Amino acid sequence: MFAPYALHPEESRGRRFPEPPHPYRPDFQRDRDRVIHSRAFRRLEKKTQVFTRGESDHFRNRLTHTIEVAQIARTIAFALRLNSDLVETLALVHDIGHPPFGHAGERALDQEMHAWNEIFDHNLHALRIVEHFELRYPEFRGLNLTFEVREGIIKHSRDWSATEFPELAEYNLDQRPPLEAQLIDLADEIAYNTADLDDGVESGIISIALVRERVPAFEEIWRAVEREFPATLEKLKFNECIRRFLDRMVSDLIHSTGHRLRAARISRSKEVRAYPERLLRFSSEVDAQRGEIKSFLHEHLYDSAELKLDRARQEALIRELFQFWIAHPEELPASYQTQVEEQKPARVVCDYIAGMTDSFILREYERLFSSEHVPQGLSR
Repeated sequence: MFAPYALHPEESRGRRFPEPPHPYRPDFQRDRDRVIHSRAFRRLEKKTQVFTRGESDHFRNRLTHTIEVAQIARTIAFALRLNSDLVETLALVHDIGHPPFGHAGERALDQEMHAWNEIFDHNLHALRIVEHFELRYPEFRGLNLTFEVREGIIKHSRDWSATEFPELAEYNLDQRPPLEAQLIDLADEIAYNTADLDDGVESGIISIALVRERVPAFEEIWRAVEREFPATLEKLKFNECIRRFLDRMVSDLIHSTGHRLRAARISRSKEVRAYPERLLRFSSEVDAQRGEIKSFLHEHLYDSAELKLDRARQEALIRELFQFWIAHPEELPASYQTQVEEQKPARVVCDYIAGMTDSFILREYERLFSSEHVPQGLSR
């Protein structure tokens, strides 16, 4: 039973190309299934989350991260009585537009596109994927997802200006997204804050002792775990602390959002859209703790010398390939050469690179420049 403020299925604006209803699957379930069966979703398995090194089979990749976000988002959606089918679909599709090498790849492509007075944004690219690049149906291009899923793809994590992005005007840019879309950004952050702590310790770049020293909220949980399990292995204590910190953020988000919805007297999804700010938020106390974790990860993991060096190499590789294909469009696959005649060459090259996995872009670099020129640390 959905809450009154949830987005009810009958409120959907439907698909760009009308289709008859399925006999036993609602539209948002069909959208979820189309995402899961897409080629772009399968490629997430070989795209970087934080670590590209093969030293551990246990580091998250973009696909395992996506699955974790979906699990957290479903839990919160159930507690708040949101539309779980829409939430799950948005969680599964939220990173589908990421290029190879994670945020390093996104930064390199955006820098190259700025030289052409264009941008690269992984959410906008995700919309292009589901609208244009996925070819599975004879009746239409793309996946023909419902309006609410397409809207959530671009609006779950940021607001857009209709003046700057008139091509997105159909997506209610003057309104907030529904709660189901608002949830994805925070479920994403809960997932990566806790997972990156785990992977960071697994990598050896950060230590449990350093986390305890620099993150007061984590140390508070550690002391409680140590009192309860004094003889347990340190790694198991660490795992329990991560589990409890994740649970704290999820529980707080549920309770804080419920309180905010009641205080604002929100009773329908259209009131969520009209509200002047996003309603799905942490309490101030837990939001401060979330900020502690995030700042720690940036200082000691993401900006560590090792990962910064990896990112510099990855960005250099992408920039070199981008500039090569701009200068030599005849080296692009035939289907992309055709597009160069119809679109800006930079957009075509950007689209081609953005769709690659880490392993494929390395093979392309080796093919074009020979293996001896692959930047150190990036060879397969």
